[in-house]
Amino acid sequence: MVTLPGINRFHFPMMPGAAEPVHGEQTGSTTGTLRHLFVKRPPTMKYMKIVAALTDPAKAALAERQGADLVELRIDLYEGDLVQQVRDAKAATSLPVILTLRSAQEGGRFFGTPEEWMKKVEPLLAFADYVDVEQPFAQAAPLIREAGKKIIASHHTARMVPLCELFAMERDLRAYGDIPKIVVTPQGDADVIELLTFTQAANKPICTGVMGAQFRHARAVLPLVGSEFVYCHMGDTTAEGQYSVEEFVQLRKILGC
Repeated sequence: MVTLPGINRFHFPMMPGAAEPVHGEQTGSTTGTLRHLFVKRPPTMKYMKIVAALTDPAKAALAERQGADLVELRIDLYEGDLVQQVRDAKAATSLPVILTLRSAQEGGRFFGTPEEWMKKVEPLLAFADYVDVEQPFAQAAPLIREAGKKIIASHHTARMVPLCELFAMERDLRAYGDIPKIVVTPQGDADVIELLTFTQAANKPICTGVMGAQFRHARAVLPLVGSEFVYCHMGDTTAEGQYSVEEFVQLRKILGC
C-alpha cells in the first residue's frame, strides 16, 4: 500500500506497471509516491479521445471532419423537434453519439423531475450510443441499459472534492454507470494534483475534468493519466475553459497521442 502524506492520508495500492523506487528515493515522500503513480514502464501515451460538445446538432458532420472521436448532443440547449434534430445529427456522422440532458443544478438548462427527464430522453435512445445520466436520474439506468446503451454516470460540482470523497463518488457512479464522469472546480494547484492523482489511481474507465478557465490546462493533462474523454467545443462552449476541437486535435498531434 502507498500513502500520500498531506493528501487526506488516503491509502491506495500501487498501480499495475508503476515504476519501482529509484535507489535512495524514499517511497514515503510525496514526491516519490507521485512519481510511482505517474511513471510507468514501459512508457506509453494514452490516446486522447475528443468529444465534440455540440450546442448546434447540425455541426455533427463538421466535428467528425475536424477530428473529434465522439459527439455529445446537449439536448437541454436545443429548441424545436428534438427527435428530428437528434436523428439528423446521428445520420450525419459515423461517430458515437452521447445524449446529454444536463440539469440546471449541474450547469445545464433542464429544470424538470426525473420522470420528465426520462420522458424527454426515451424517444431519442434509438439514436444514441451513450447516455449521460446524473445521479438524481439514476432510476432511469435500467431502461437505458435495456435499450442497449452505455451510461456515462456524471457529477459536476462548483467545488473541489477531497481525494477520499472522489473515490467514494466514483464507486457510487459506477454502481449504475459504465463510465463515471467527475468534473470538479479546483481552487489551487494542489487541487489539480489531487485530481490527477485520483484519475491515475481510479478504476478504469474513468472520465475527469475541471470547470472554469483558471485551470483549463488540466483538461489537456487529465487524458494523459487515464481520463477517458476530453470535452471540446465547436464554436460555442458548453462549459467555461473548454478548448475547441481544432485546438485539441493540434495538441494531440504535438504530443503524439
